[in-house]
Amino acid sequence: MDIRHLEIFLTLAELRHFGRTSQACNLSPSALTRTIQRLEEELGQPLFIRDKRQVALSAAGEEFRTYARRTVQEWHAMRSSLQREGGLSGSLSIYASVTAVYSLLPHLLEAFRSAHREVQLELRTGVAEQAVALVQSGDIDLAVAALPDRYRAQLQFLPIINTPLLFIEPLQSTTELPLKNGIIDLSRVPLVVPQRGLSRRRLDQWLKERRITPNITSEVSGNEALIAMVRLGCGIGIVPELVLARSPFREEVRILENGPALDPYVVGLCSSKRNLQRPAVQAFWQLAVERSGGKVNF
Repeated sequence: MDIRHLEIFLTLAELRHFGRTSQACNLSPSALTRTIQRLEEELGQPLFIRDKRQVALSAAGEEFRTYARRTVQEWHAMRSSLQREGGLSGSLSIYASVTAVYSLLPHLLEAFRSAHREVQLELRTGVAEQAVALVQSGDIDLAVAALPDRYRAQLQFLPIINTPLLFIEPLQSTTELPLKNGIIDLSRVPLVVPQRGLSRRRLDQWLKERRITPNITSEVSGNEALIAMVRLGCGIGIVPELVLARSPFREEVRILENGPALDPYVVGLCSSKRNLQRPAVQAFWQLAVERSGGKVNF
């Protein structure tokens, strides 16, 4: 079992398609099949469940993927450390929302790229709610994430910025919102809320403490999608100020002054203690510390 075979397995585990994987790995279909069969023979377990329509990981395959990721990462980390006299090399994967890519990462990425041109950067974007889970699973080296409200073992967090949670409505709305004790009555207005994540948990907690049953009309994945739904008139919504400031729809919604006061987000870098032992991850983290004046927290 060698590193190349593990990398091929990880590619197939991600693409879930033998044809695309053989192209991505520059292998013939038969060579790819033999590689997977050899791994399965060594382990004594099937790694994939195959049928005519799809390829899926088996239970053993899911467990083996965790091992393969860790082994490949440690191999590249060791090779990088052996080459340190010539500068950092290897790879560095970063996950962030589109908003974070535009607002928090540009200067960090430029500075890191300038100092360490031999490091291969992989930047993945998606909804912010997935960031911590991707770090914990080992899919990503670093992520831009909101500081979780519960302790997560084996994680490190570097605060970069605080951003308030705001309630917004369509700019063209002429409806006078009902108030209760000077605050918008969330039991009587349509609400657009995140499906999951920190802002949803804080809103749910606020409602629970006051025994309010909200009028939720729409649940969305991602803050950017939430702003778009509010703009369409689907209801009022809750969104971090940082996201609203970068949204292309920011001029088409307005902030509500009478919304509930929820604790702000603390946004920063998140990584695992294991990943922070890798030279490339250490270098990016230290650069962020120097530029933010922050300290490693968690």
